Amino acid sequence: MKFTRQQWQWIFYDWANSGYGILVVTAVLPVYFKAVADHAGVGAANSTALWGYANSFGTLIISLLAPLLGALADYPHAKKRWLNLFTWLGIVLTIGLALVPTKYWQLLLIVYIGSIIGYSGGNLFYDSFLTDVADNKQMDRVSSTGYGMGYLGGVVAFIIFLVAELSKGFGGLLNSYGVAQFSFILAAIWWIIFAWPLLKNGYQRYSVNSVANPFIDSLRRLRITLHHINQYKQLTWFLVAYFFYIDGVDTIFTMATVIGKDLGIQTTMLMVVLLVVQLIAVPFSILYGWLANKFSTRRIIMLGIIIYFFICLYALRLETLVDFWILAILVGTSQGGLQALSRSYFGRLVPKNNSSEFFGFYNILGKFSAILGPFIVGVVTQWTGKSTVGAASLSILFALGLVMFIFASAIKDK
Repeated sequence: MKFTRQQWQWIFYDWANSGYGILVVTAVLPVYFKAVADHAGVGAANSTALWGYANSFGTLIISLLAPLLGALADYPHAKKRWLNLFTWLGIVLTIGLALVPTKYWQLLLIVYIGSIIGYSGGNLFYDSFLTDVADNKQMDRVSSTGYGMGYLGGVVAFIIFLVAELSKGFGGLLNSYGVAQFSFILAAIWWIIFAWPLLKNGYQRYSVNSVANPFIDSLRRLRITLHHINQYKQLTWFLVAYFFYIDGVDTIFTMATVIGKDLGIQTTMLMVVLLVVQLIAVPFSILYGWLANKFSTRRIIMLGIIIYFFICLYALRLETLVDFWILAILVGTSQGGLQALSRSYFGRLVPKNNSSEFFGFYNILGKFSAILGPFIVGVVTQWTGKSTVGAASLSILFALGLVMFIFASAIKDK
């Protein structure tokens, strides 16, 4: 399949914010925060829990606003404006992470929460652009290629960070804290450069009619959608399933590094593991799109959920570096593909003119679920004193998600 120029611009937004995803959310900031918190006298289990709580709280705000923001973006030419607003918010606050004095770990979490709002809000409008750049037959391949290129972009940004890390801060120019702060600046610059084509040229193909007061009209449209939600039974039940299984996916993504630290794995080795996971995710994300075209999107989504269920159970036996490697490789095979196909599956179900509004509900359930998962891991980890048990507790979310997805895919809307 040959992609159009607009599709490539859309795909490269995933490349652009992947630096934030890998450097800030997954690899560096969790370790940096634990080091800062440890220096302030915060225990390992408590700092792990606080990291989980911060991720939960950070997604709460954008989750509650997502349907309204999505509805506001469905007016002509509005989607690009909202994409720009939240993208720049995320970029500026990512730079802010590097400027927070190391003794203020509470402020570090607050700035991180703000950057998550920008990152998550930007992804809402980016996701909804999928219906503008691809038709139903193209969505699986475009969406999965977006995730694949995103992981590849993350690998390249991560390698630049590793050069700084392994060279001891470019030959001593930066201390360990300085290397982490450099990574935040790198993530922001990466975001600016590769998101710029979509931010500048994004074209909204579908929209609702213009009105004098978009805010009031958006509230009216949301009320009508919720009142007539029974008209979208398959879409609604898919969102219920998505709520559960994507919760586990996002939680494993955000909590993996701190769990590795609790196992005693050295920071440098954690960075190597995460790099390999990103590399594995590149071809497997694209493979999921190919498999979806060959065997159906429904079957491959189910496969991804089942793999994640066993990943959670495997977490119970995590003791050594080899165990962590096995778990990480399994995550790399399915993380991007499951997310990509979920996005394209939903994109085919939504009314195209109201795609941002419906992707707002997709976002609210995807992000609202990310409040529950880290909270569960945090509570179970504090209760048992073992973060591996906390990770294993996520298996119930994948089991529920699978059952709900099977039910949803059997429904046919009138």
